[in-house]
Order: sequence, then structure tokens, then C-alpha cells
Amino acid sequence: MADEHRKDFNAMLNNSKDMPKIQIVTDPGTIEKYGGDKMYFAPPIDYDRAMRLVPKGRLTTITDIRAHFAKENGADFTEPITAGIFVSIAAWASYQRGADETPYWRTLKAGGELNPKYPGGVEAQREKLTAEGHTVVQRGRKNLRYYVEGYERALYSF
Repeated sequence: MADEHRKDFNAMLNNSKDMPKIQIVTDPGTIEKYGGDKMYFAPPIDYDRAMRLVPKGRLTTITDIRAHFAKENGADFTEPITAGIFVSIAAWASYQRGADETPYWRTLKAGGELNPKYPGGVEAQREKLTAEGHTVVQRGRKNLRYYVEGYERALYSF
């Protein structure tokens, strides 16, 4: 995201627009990729609530949160683009609040990857995860990416 210091992420977090909702998709590629035609849209605040459930020392992924929402709401899958955006909004809203913190750093991208869109980027997320006992490893030569080693063992079950 750009110009984070100018945005009110807490207002965004609490703006549910027309969500939650289920939409039927008809694109065969999407149906095949996600395993069904019932796509769920969760409001931003739901991502914040889910992220708050993950206790210290445990982790989750955006993929796991999406699967939880789909199952909980009788859908085949949760829309992935808004999920990534709303997780970032929850992180920035927490950062802006200062108090009443959402432990956003415990929510990883798919495959245990750190999220460069969080406040302070991967360095800040790495510091917080390391402080909670996780090991972060670097992968890649040119396009450096960071992952929690063995993150699967620390996954929180919704």
C-alpha cells in the first residue's frame, strides 16, 4: 500500500460495504482452481477478529483464514484478492491504534512467507516472530523472500 500515513485504516476496517455475501461464479477456470462456484466475501473486520484468535507462539496463513471463513459460511472458497487486502488493512489499523493490538505478524502468506505489506515490512514482522520463538529464513538470490521455518508445526486451528 502507498501513503499509509495518510489513510485511516480503522475506518476501512469497520467499513463492511455490502459484505458478508456469497456470490456464484461461472468462470470454469475459477471453479476448477478453487473447487466450487460459491465464493464468500468476508468483511475486513472479520479478518481482524480471526487474526486476534491466534495465540502467542502460534501462526496462521491467509489461506487458512480463507478456508475457515468458507467452511463457516457454507461457501466453496473465500475470495482471495480482498482477503490479502483486508489482512493488510487489519495490520495497519492495529499499527495506527497502537493500543488494543491485533497480532497481525502471526498471519503469514501462503507457504509461511512473511508479508512485506505489513507495517515495517518483513524486518518488523521478522523481529516480532523471532521474539515469539520462530526462526525466519531467507530464500532466493535476487528476489529475496522470507519464510518461517517449519511454520506448519505452529499452525493454529480455527
